Amino acid sequence: MIQQSSRSLKVGVIGSGLAGLAAACTLAARGHRVTLLEKNSWVGGKAAQLQHDGFRFDMGPTILTIPSVLHRIFNEAGKKLDDYMELVCLDPQWRCFFQDNTVLDLVADTEKMKATLKKFSSAANLAEGYERFMSISQQLHSVSDKFFFWKSVGGIIDTMEIGGAFQASVLKDVLSLRMGRSVAGLVRSCVPDERVAQMIDHFTQYVGSSPEASPAVLCGIAHMQTEEGVWYPMGGTRAVPEALLKLAQDIGVEVHTEADVESIRQDGKKIEGLKLKDGRTFAFDAIVSNCDSVRTHRELLEGSSAKQKFDSRRSYEPACSGVVLYLGLSQKYDHLLHHNFVFSRDPHEEFDYIYKRGEPAPDPTAYVCAPAVTEPAVAPEGGEALYVLVHTPYLRENHDWNVMLPKYREVILDKLESTGGMKGIRDRIVSENSLTPEGIHKRYRVLNGAIYGLASHGKFLGAFKPANRSRDLRGLYLAGGAAHPGPGMPMVMMSGWIAGDSVDQDALNGKLVALAI
Repeated sequence: MIQQSSRSLKVGVIGSGLAGLAAACTLAARGHRVTLLEKNSWVGGKAAQLQHDGFRFDMGPTILTIPSVLHRIFNEAGKKLDDYMELVCLDPQWRCFFQDNTVLDLVADTEKMKATLKKFSSAANLAEGYERFMSISQQLHSVSDKFFFWKSVGGIIDTMEIGGAFQASVLKDVLSLRMGRSVAGLVRSCVPDERVAQMIDHFTQYVGSSPEASPAVLCGIAHMQTEEGVWYPMGGTRAVPEALLKLAQDIGVEVHTEADVESIRQDGKKIEGLKLKDGRTFAFDAIVSNCDSVRTHRELLEGSSAKQKFDSRRSYEPACSGVVLYLGLSQKYDHLLHHNFVFSRDPHEEFDYIYKRGEPAPDPTAYVCAPAVTEPAVAPEGGEALYVLVHTPYLRENHDWNVMLPKYREVILDKLESTGGMKGIRDRIVSENSLTPEGIHKRYRVLNGAIYGLASHGKFLGAFKPANRSRDLRGLYLAGGAAHPGPGMPMVMMSGWIAGDSVDQDALNGKLVALAI
């Protein structure tokens, strides 16, 4: 049982993405008075939904992993997740299509996966190498649980308990994080088959960063996924924010939509409240911003010393963006699973274009979600609500996606046909919509259209995002993909929980005093 604060604070939450909803629920469950402010007419941020011509599409995230994070948030309020939504476990978790027309399914069980790999490839010791990689992944996951998750972390010093750096066991764990190695380097030291390595690389795509530039500690994501599984919420991933909204309302959160925040009011040392663009003002004892952490400082704290301190501490690079095609098909493809990856011919070339040249890859990897496999109601009978995501560079000044999209659409559809085996896909399209980096930038107010917040590049510091507890302004807390621990559905909800818990702990410790009326 969580100890509630002896003093109830008045807390404002800016933005109702999954992190904002998680923070609001955690705070209300701890006895605080919470007001949630959302600029759009809907809640849930990127976890929105598109309904068109009888098809239903999840517009943003489609893969739910680590459901224990969701369970923890509901448990805070003494509620059961199962009373709010239905989750279906998917195994195989992914189907992978490669340039040489081979197909490989990722399954959760390591022994079954080893047996599959022995049939898939003649590469020496591939199965044993995969097992070794998963063992390393498990160890990295364990250390992350101990030092990285469920607490506000902005750098390696924050991972330590006081005096912990001098304990031999702690130093051993820190060294095991394989600082200085990249995801791609660690993967290839274990896995001799380039196709299998390419599949494993894409665990890192949950954080929208290049495996060649991201720290090896992110390899722990593989064990997180295989341990708890990949899940589909019936009704689509939109069911997650809807369940969190119902929970928030059940426990007393005050929710305002179409409430666009103009600025955070503060006296230079602590927050005082905020002002909306329609002129309304709110007084708060603490604020959790689910707005992008960089844009929070640049736009909502413009001119403040907190902004200058934030900008001077570190230069943050946006993660990648993407093009999403929402394709209503008259007839589904029976060879697809719910989740699929159609891989590029050369990942090194692909990542070079996206992350170094800043241009769309000429031969990209496409993530393809075919939800009618699990929930036929997403499309008219026999059809499919196909979701196709191709990663692109974050938005540059020279990118005009009104011009670029029609040409890149053809590149993507050609890729689905040639490598994904989706012959005649153009003839099956009866409904179509799209989202580009420019649209993502405007719709969700993320930095330069970055889907996943901030990039995880840097073999030593790449895993660290801005801490959830502001170092520069008392009473300000950060949550979401551009704050610790980073992007992905479970991580942003964990981020919201950490922000809420940090507020509550600061109230318990007397660092925050209830002043707002």
